[in-house]
Amino acid sequence: MTTTLGDVLGALEAAYPPATAESWDAVGLVCGDRAEPVTRALFCVDPVESTVDEALEVGAQLLVAHHPLMLRGVTGVPADDPKGALVHRLIRAGVALYTAHTNADAANPGVSDALAHALGLTVTGPLTAAPARPLDALTTYVPVDRAEQVLDALHAAGAGAVGDYRDAAWTVEGTGRFRPVTGADPAVGAVGRLERLPETRLDVVLDRRRRADVVRALRAAHPYEEVAFTLTEVAELPSDTGIGRIGELPAAEPLGAFARRVADALPATAWGVRAAGDPDRPIRRVAVCGGSGDSYLSAAARAGVDAYVTSDLRHHPAGEHLAAGGPALVDVAHWAGEWPWCGQAADVVRTALGGTVEVLVSTRRTDPWTVGATSRTGGSL
Repeated sequence: MTTTLGDVLGALEAAYPPATAESWDAVGLVCGDRAEPVTRALFCVDPVESTVDEALEVGAQLLVAHHPLMLRGVTGVPADDPKGALVHRLIRAGVALYTAHTNADAANPGVSDALAHALGLTVTGPLTAAPARPLDALTTYVPVDRAEQVLDALHAAGAGAVGDYRDAAWTVEGTGRFRPVTGADPAVGAVGRLERLPETRLDVVLDRRRRADVVRALRAAHPYEEVAFTLTEVAELPSDTGIGRIGELPAAEPLGAFARRVADALPATAWGVRAAGDPDRPIRRVAVCGGSGDSYLSAAARAGVDAYVTSDLRHHPAGEHLAAGGPALVDVAHWAGEWPWCGQAADVVRTALGGTVEVLVSTRRTDPWTVGATSRTGGSL
């Protein structure tokens, strides 16, 4: 059986749901036909000329990138535009391009999990947890002989979906009682008479966004003139997804040694790895955030970690953070901090499709910084 682009994207979108991407982001299929076969895929951080070259050289039919090619809206992709030229090259060569960005950042496991694993951390939870899916709990009462019919209608409308399970419900039998009064047209019983009959209580959960659909389905399928039900909003709890991760080292080590650990774990760049804080400070509990993470400095401070590893830290926020007693900082090149995700995403496809697609991780260094230098004299003050 031929594995198609659609099969590969199905595996990726199950691991990194596009709906979890930030509203400003641009994720998904950039070019390509979901019906076309795929036997080889290349995974990279940046969809740039060098990784497109690599995809064509290795004979890949799919290039999966973390960073979007076109984050801002465009009205055309002319071949004389740098990004348009890449799209033309990919299409002519029959290579699809797919991107998973902030949806891969928030996923569990996601970009920061891959970074934490590379550093030898045992992840204990997210740095900033995303809210769990808002849920409602619906309770209703149905004549015993109609319970399955009503339950089927609720499930068809989306109720009873919990994680990887569907058609979930709690049922218990009891006795219902009611007295129809003048103006009623009861399906069971008579006006003015107290009725008692066997009923099944149904309890289901539902995505709050499906509330109207589920209540509509309940009323359509229920045999009673007046449908008794209770709808309760379930308290929103933090999920195990979100930006960044918190993890622990097997044993504490000085900041200087930890910075060396980070440098040894990630691909070399001209930027290298730099740390801020007392070189002898013991480091064991660590927060990480793949990509630009200075907006989460306060979250790292609140988490009570010993160090925070991320990219693109700026002078003033870093200095103010340290002055306020925050954790030590370790700043890595943006590309290097996200590169471990390529292997993770490749494993997603390999595992989901049983090895029918050969997966390759890009060997091209796409960090834009190409020269690094430190002063030999120390300058003059």
